[in-house]
Amino acid sequence: MLNLARFSKTAGKPTTTSGLRVLNLFVRHGAETYADALETLQAYYAAHLPNVARTLVVIDNARPEGSVETLPGGAALLGASNALWEFSAWDAGLDALHGSLMQYDYVHFVTSAYRQLYTAYIDRIDTQVLSALRGRDVVIGHIDAYPQPVGFLGRTSQAWLRSCFLFMPPATLRRLGPITSLRDPARWFSGNPDAPFRDDAPLSADFRAHIVNWLTGEGTGQGTAWHSRFALDAGTLAHFEAKALAILNEHALSMRLYGQGTALVDATWIAAALQRKKPLSQDHIGNWRAQLAERQPYL
Repeated sequence: MLNLARFSKTAGKPTTTSGLRVLNLFVRHGAETYADALETLQAYYAAHLPNVARTLVVIDNARPEGSVETLPGGAALLGASNALWEFSAWDAGLDALHGSLMQYDYVHFVTSAYRQLYTAYIDRIDTQVLSALRGRDVVIGHIDAYPQPVGFLGRTSQAWLRSCFLFMPPATLRRLGPITSLRDPARWFSGNPDAPFRDDAPLSADFRAHIVNWLTGEGTGQGTAWHSRFALDAGTLAHFEAKALAILNEHALSMRLYGQGTALVDATWIAAALQRKKPLSQDHIGNWRAQLAERQPYL
């Protein structure tokens, strides 16, 4: 278990202004891809969470698994397996930091690609938002949704929290268990680039189509295309399977949170609700449909 006492706090000190404590788990695959991501994350904290006591842990899937180093400035650098991309990295970090989690108000999960696609919601997560929801069974991020419900793991689902930038209280995380729930690619994939999913995979035809179109085509019919799409063939099949499994783990994460009664909180909605002084008891945090409808003028 990693002792964070040997690493310095990297962004602020607890103050009477907020007293918030955040453990920031930043996942990357080497420092070259999205080279400015860590710098822009530091700037985000300085601008929007200046009075938060933050401990930064960088988890690098390109470093030797299990390695521990200290970055300039005092942050911990952990090496992790790239087996399940950011999900296996986060679980490796959480395993290493298990004994330290409960001293924080939030665990902040971030990937190096967090500034891709729609990003305005990020700047709406500030000290006011985190303070308003401190101690509640919530996860804060950006809610995405498909045009229609899809079938997944024998259930119907439509919306999920984007996993590249979200805040989760440690108590909620302890109830959840590992971030990753889907680990075996053989359960999902056929090995055939022309029909990449197994016939018996617990995944509806429309969900399969959304994943293929998102990774290789023009998106999900909502006017947005992925920034790194590619042609699917025998040479890219392994990459497709890895990214598709990450998408499935992202969706499964939100389903599991819903299943344990945790409220998924859209950052744009909560920022607007606080401006309007809307009541924020657990009963007054609306479901995702209500939040998306109310956030619309602020996007």
